[in-house]
Amino acid sequence: MSGRVLDGAGEPVPDALVETWHPDAGFGRCPTDDGGRWEIVTRKAPHLAVSLFCRGLLDRVVTRIYFGDEDEENARDPVLRALPDDAARATLIAQPTDGGYTLDLVLQGERETVFFDLRTHSR
Repeated sequence: MSGRVLDGAGEPVPDALVETWHPDAGFGRCPTDDGGRWEIVTRKAPHLAVSLFCRGLLDRVVTRIYFGDEDEENARDPVLRALPDDAARATLIAQPTDGGYTLDLVLQGERETVFFDLRTHSR
């Protein structure tokens, strides 16, 4: 699983930390490089839980990553179904690549990744 962490202007965030977790594979953690790129090797699961830490955030932000070649599984997921539209859902869907999957995590703006409020268990 790989991608970039981007700010609201589409610029890379070079000092972020991406952490993924799921019960079958434990967790992975990766700092971003100067281009905002990150990469974590993990087992495929219905989804990955993701925490993102970086300068300017008072607390971590939390999201999920789903897999673009798992349409049936994704259609059954209650969290994805609860999102308001396809554009919001698309921010959580990693696309298959030759080396695995890729998804950019966008902190703000028009293409902002859906992040979840842990206090209310909602978006």
